[in-house]
Amino acid sequence: MKTNFEHNSKTYSIDIVPSGKSHRATMGDKTVNVEILRAENGKLDLLIDGERVTAYVSSDNAKRWVTINGRTFVLTKSSGAKRRGAGGDQASGLAAPMPGLVRSVNVAEGESVTKGQTLMVLEAMKMEIRIHAPMDGVVKKLLVKQGQTVEREQALITVK
Repeated sequence: MKTNFEHNSKTYSIDIVPSGKSHRATMGDKTVNVEILRAENGKLDLLIDGERVTAYVSSDNAKRWVTINGRTFVLTKSSGAKRRGAGGDQASGLAAPMPGLVRSVNVAEGESVTKGQTLMVLEAMKMEIRIHAPMDGVVKKLLVKQGQTVEREQALITVK
């Protein structure tokens, strides 16, 4: 997965690839191994090339702010991200950010939702990932069900 991050008004590109229980992150000619030891409530305990690091993460669905050792980085998905909808028929299709298991589906087709509402919860690498409504709208289509295994970028739900 290609990700861009901003720091000190500069944008950098990083390639993150799953590798067994960990991930391999490459930026330019430097590669590090990252293992998630524990994740809860926006706090990640990581092992980066054998060094234990704590990261704090917050998100608004489009961007993620990651703070490590007092330095904050803004992460955004690279231009490979897909957008759905055309013209006045704005629909937002939400996709799985990583492979995982659908732990709960909190809405039904036809249900009205508000921006930021938790629509479903995925479990991946011992983390809970909450999928939030990107806008006020109505659940147009549920594409997965509780207990289903999903792949990265698999379509989960459409809100219109």
